[in-house]
Order: sequence, then structure tokens, then C-alpha cells
Amino acid sequence: MKNQRLKAYARLPFIFGGASLSGKGGGYGFGEISESDSQDLLHFAYDQEIRVFDTAPIYGFGESEKRIGQFCKSKRENCFIISKGGVSWHSSKRVNMTNSPDVIEKMLHDSLRRLDSDYIDLYMIHWPDPHVDIRHPMEVLSRAKEKGIIKHLGLCNTNRDEISKATEIDSIEFIQSECNVFNQDPYLEIESILKEKEITFMSWGSLDKGILTKRVDRNRKFDSYDARSWAPWWKKMDKESKWKKVEELEKLCKKHEISLLKYALHHNLNFSYLDYVLCGPKSRTQLEQIISVLETPIHPEIYES
Repeated sequence: MKNQRLKAYARLPFIFGGASLSGKGGGYGFGEISESDSQDLLHFAYDQEIRVFDTAPIYGFGESEKRIGQFCKSKRENCFIISKGGVSWHSSKRVNMTNSPDVIEKMLHDSLRRLDSDYIDLYMIHWPDPHVDIRHPMEVLSRAKEKGIIKHLGLCNTNRDEISKATEIDSIEFIQSECNVFNQDPYLEIESILKEKEITFMSWGSLDKGILTKRVDRNRKFDSYDARSWAPWWKKMDKESKWKKVEELEKLCKKHEISLLKYALHHNLNFSYLDYVLCGPKSRTQLEQIISVLETPIHPEIYES
């Protein structure tokens, strides 16, 4: 049985990934999208009963937070906003990853300002920091939770040791890590903890930056505002082996008369304690496709083929 912690907000096991709204802000983002188009897409999502929106300061160097905050302001109690701390940047826009308590506290209040909100529904430590004991920033966040500034606490891209230490300070209700057809290790490593502590798990990278739907193939070009046009992690990725695997998956999907999108999303949801898939649509059409495949079930035997 899937975790029901977000049942009041989420009609479907889907979270709107706000990195897609970064636009020209820079940082971690996926190409140009105007302010008006962003607001139109968010309004459309809301009309489709999408209420959970994920963002982070590094998405557009604050632009994603601003856009989501602007949209949610008039309907704040009906929206569940997720943001994160620990990936900051210098004035030169050089990324600085640290979980030091003073940085986490500053980032939390900067996010509140950009979101134009008195509170954040779920605040997560974005990445582990080998130089900082996670219990120290957790103490900062736990105090903020006591004041009502944060409603729930979570961890991203975490591991068993970090979860153990963090829960010495406060309860961890949500975890968000990569999980997709190509990589399930982050989920499998902590699956027993998810069960034991009844933690809600959300998968990012559910479509592996578009590779799993063939929107990103060998011929795809990216604009300068898309991290895939310059990021070292993208350039180093073994994309060729993935494209070959997708070609084989496409044959399987045609045999079962389903789309690659449906295969990829239900692949994740087939895991017992994976509760929500996170995707970042850039258009109404993409969002409609995601909703459509999540509204219709898939026979789990396809993954045994």
C-alpha cells in the first residue's frame, strides 16, 4: 500500500518538478520558458488538480521559487510547496555545496522571501555534505519546524548513515532521490528504512532528463539556458548505452501497446515504497501526457518481460 501522507494534496502519485520553470535564470534548469508561459502552465496544472510543487534555490538561481511562489500566493493553503537548502552560490554564480548551519538557515529565509510565504510545507537538505555532520543543520531546521516556518522535514540524495543521524534530531518524513529504469540503487539502498520508518519516497530523474521518452535523442540540441548544454555531469554521462536500451524498450512497449512514458513512470511506481514520481513538464501537452498515463494502470508483468 502506497504512503498516503500527501493524500489531501495529490490526486495522482505525481509531483510537479519546478526545475522546468528555471527559464533564463541559469543554474540547474531545462531551457527557456517565459514568465507568462510558466504561470499559464502552473494554472493549467492546478486545474488538473496538481497541488504539489517541487523547487529549489539552484533552479534558475531562485527563479523557479519566485514563479511558484507567485502562482501559489493566492491559493497558498491549497498548495504543497517543497524546497531545499545546501546548494548555494557565490556572486559569480559559482555553485557552493555546503550544509553548514549558517548557510542552511540563510537559504531557508531566502527561499521564504522568494516564495513570498510565511512557511514551506516540506524543506529538504539537498545533498549530503561529507564535511558537515547532518545533525547540525537538522538542529536549525528542527527549530524552524517548531516555529511553524517548516511543516515537514526531508532529505534528498541521501544514504542510510545520513538518515540515521538526521533522525536523532527530528523525524524525516520524506526522501527524494534519483530512480529510473537505468538507476534504482538510491531507492534500493534505503528501501528497508522507508518501510521501517514509513517514509514517503519521491523519485527525481524519473524520465532521466528526457532520454526515457526519446524527447532527448542523439540529435537533440539544447539552448544556453539548459543545463544539458554545459553541465559536466551531462557531458560525462554514458548516453549512448542508454539510447540503445531505450531502442530495445521501445520494441517491448510496442508489443504491449503502451508508450515509453507509461513504461518509465509505472516502472518506478511498481516499487513497493516508491510513492511519487517527480517530472518537470514544459508544456500543457507534456503534462497532459503524464496525467493520462498515471490515470490508467499497467500490468506489472510487463516488467518481467
